[in-house]
Amino acid sequence: MMRDVFGHGVYPCHLESIARISMQDVLLQVQAVSKSYHDGDVTTQVLSEVDLQVFKGEQLAIVGTSGSGKSTLLHIMGTLDKPSAGKVLLAGEDLYQVSSARQAQIRNQDLGFIYQFHHLLPEFSALENVAMPAFIQGRDRAQAQADAKVLLERVGLGHRMSHIPAELSGGERQRVAIARALINKPKLVLADEPTGNLDAKSGEAVYELIRELANQLGTAFVVVTHDPKLAARMDRQLTMKNGYLQAVAEHAQ
Repeated sequence: MMRDVFGHGVYPCHLESIARISMQDVLLQVQAVSKSYHDGDVTTQVLSEVDLQVFKGEQLAIVGTSGSGKSTLLHIMGTLDKPSAGKVLLAGEDLYQVSSARQAQIRNQDLGFIYQFHHLLPEFSALENVAMPAFIQGRDRAQAQADAKVLLERVGLGHRMSHIPAELSGGERQRVAIARALINKPKLVLADEPTGNLDAKSGEAVYELIRELANQLGTAFVVVTHDPKLAARMDRQLTMKNGYLQAVAEHAQ
């Protein structure tokens, strides 16, 4: 089988589109990243020399079964876990050669995170939850709240801004989490099973929302999922198995 620019197997019908996308600017690079855990004499290899490029504005899905290493890779991309070997560069900056304070700044300013569980603060309204990362960044509170209102309108929750998480449905909470991830205008949003706790209809709606916002805002998204049908909605799909990236496919737009 032929290989693409990422070193993965690719079918001939994908070569033209892969060549086209390779001309875009690279936003994030994962270079020969490995991850292992040690428990006494037992070593568990989770990732094995993973190479990956994410392009500006790209919508990328990483699929795989539980335990395949996909969430670990996402956490390393977001500086939430440290690789045993290899590099991760965001806009050319080596994320594991900077201070922990700089990593925290990157997480707040340049990266957005969406999880399977929304992790909203229960005592705060939807508006306050969305604005919180901007407050932490030290932005003007009035402007942060104005930006949060715009995002909540975009995700279809303009009428639910004052509601706390307990007053929202599961799908609505995840929409708040998506808006929160975008409040600081990140270069890249990392989403770990963002529909895992939702029913099929709500899950499909969340994926459509992610695609719509990515297209509108030009933000790159990397979405980890075990659902190939939902992954097929993204621009490109990688498959993770036993710590290796095994295949790449680009989907027709």
